[in-house]
Amino acid sequence: MKIKYILFLGMFFWASAASAQRVVQAWAGGADQNAFSFGYTFQYVNSSYKILKKPNWRTPYYDQGTNRNVTDSLNSITSPGTAGFALGFLARYSVTDNFEVRLTPTLVFADRTVNYQYRTQDLAPDKNQVVSTTQAEFPLELKLKSNRLGNFRAYVLGGVKYAYGIGNQSKNNEADLAPLERKLKNVSNFSSYVAGFGCDIYLEYFKLSPEIKLSNSFGSVLYPENHPYASPLEKLYLHSIVFSLIFE
Repeated sequence: MKIKYILFLGMFFWASAASAQRVVQAWAGGADQNAFSFGYTFQYVNSSYKILKKPNWRTPYYDQGTNRNVTDSLNSITSPGTAGFALGFLARYSVTDNFEVRLTPTLVFADRTVNYQYRTQDLAPDKNQVVSTTQAEFPLELKLKSNRLGNFRAYVLGGVKYAYGIGNQSKNNEADLAPLERKLKNVSNFSSYVAGFGCDIYLEYFKLSPEIKLSNSFGSVLYPENHPYASPLEKLYLHSIVFSLIFE
């Protein structure tokens, strides 16, 4: 009788544990139970340029229209980080329990800044050139996940993305402007590589994934022109740090 009672209790606790495990796995709306799932993301974006200067970048800019220098020699060209934000959509496909492929098309609103400091300001003042951008990005990423520990798991990811500018930079109608009134511009499309890490947190009705990514453009994003702000530059590489909250 005592053995039957012990076996009954053992079966009861085993069934309870199995049921509890199924409940935990079903958290997050069953996001990991399907091969395909979808979500959305909010992102904070911090962007800056890696600047490569021409050998003669300090030389004052000579305006052939007025036959005179319109700037003094340059002391420095720098690019501080500038904040922006992005909104996006997530489409995910699980290859295995620990490996997935995902596409996260996003719309990015971000400014990028280049600061020009001259030896003196007799001819032209120091200048902060702001490149305002609105662009659509299409990242394709591979995500490698740890085993799930309760309602948490960590992951790393890497991939590539293609970015396309959306009508935010007029490359025409500047021919009649004075050299100091011209704007620094970027090419309208470019590609970057992406790497990052994050974690999946399984809440009752959805999965929340805080994530940090770094991205760097493969090539220069500088739109080459002949004016005081583009002429000293050889190349501009875009560097971004992205903090994301992904809801799935």
